[in-house]
Amino acid sequence: MSYLFEYLIFLAEAVTIVVALLIVISAIASVSLRPRDEGAHGHLRVGKINDQLRSLRYAMEATLLPAGAVKKQHKQEAKAESQAQKALASELKTKKKADPDKDKDKDADADGRRRIFVINFEGDVKASNVDHLRLEVSAILTMANDTDAVVICLESPGGMVHSYGLAASQLTRIRNKGIPLTAVVDMVAASGGYLMAAVANRIIAAPFALVGSIGVVAQIPNVYRLLKKHDIDVEVLTAGKYKRTMTVLGENTDEAREKFIAELEDVHALFQEFVADNRPGLDLDTVATGEAWYGKRALALGLVDELATSDEYLMSLCEEHDVYSVAWVEHKKPIDRLLGKVNMLLDQAGSALDMWRK
Repeated sequence: MSYLFEYLIFLAEAVTIVVALLIVISAIASVSLRPRDEGAHGHLRVGKINDQLRSLRYAMEATLLPAGAVKKQHKQEAKAESQAQKALASELKTKKKADPDKDKDKDADADGRRRIFVINFEGDVKASNVDHLRLEVSAILTMANDTDAVVICLESPGGMVHSYGLAASQLTRIRNKGIPLTAVVDMVAASGGYLMAAVANRIIAAPFALVGSIGVVAQIPNVYRLLKKHDIDVEVLTAGKYKRTMTVLGENTDEAREKFIAELEDVHALFQEFVADNRPGLDLDTVATGEAWYGKRALALGLVDELATSDEYLMSLCEEHDVYSVAWVEHKKPIDRLLGKVNMLLDQAGSALDMWRK
């Protein structure tokens, strides 16, 4: 048994040396292969959801249907699709002859079908993905017009006011161009998440999605009494009456609390005004209490317009429209990719060692 233990120790040391060498080599490679354009930190990925669904169906058919039936069905579909495209092209040509100046500056799919652009947003406390969102929106606005539409699949429990305010402003850019916007919520769009969703012309939520929470919260720890107990003084120096109100280290006064609460109330008022401007039919006295509601209850209160999952909604759109997913993909540095693989290998080795000890 001692030989086996010594061998495992030797193996661990060898792995450590190899990993260190790989890190050094990767660092050198990342410097030598660094692109000249330092701004090229990612790329835009556009995919057609219609094709993705068709691939899923083909995979099912290949297993469930006889080979001859599958081939025959695909030929019939291709023929029907070709005929439909010719009919639409002929219709568009006729309309163009009748009114050659109408919509001449607008882009359109070759088959005349309406385009739907889909973006995804998963929000954390800082709304970190807003940097990706702004690029995705900018990309869509280079092509989209008022004959197209945008869908945002939104998941967020909310977070910082300024971060989610910026995210909502990015979606407002779409509305300002006259492009219809739909927000779809599968699990949660609360607080800052609902601030974003409210921008949309239409909000769709899954039956048990949590939406609402039109309120503001702030939680500040204070260790002043602990510091005082140990004779530790903390001086908070400010210039300006309200430069600092509530503090973590200093003593908080009643005046400071009142000012801080007034600021929270003002942010809440701004939140309500924003929601009211975008969804004027809401009874704010009922829904702006900081509470959140599940899908069916939210529908009854007017917080959402329809109950459905994102999968159901997007599949229905694909029946009559060309639906495209648009996502900004961040490029990972070689060292980051390597470290990710190393961590995975170390986790696997650790799990194997634990199993051996048992």
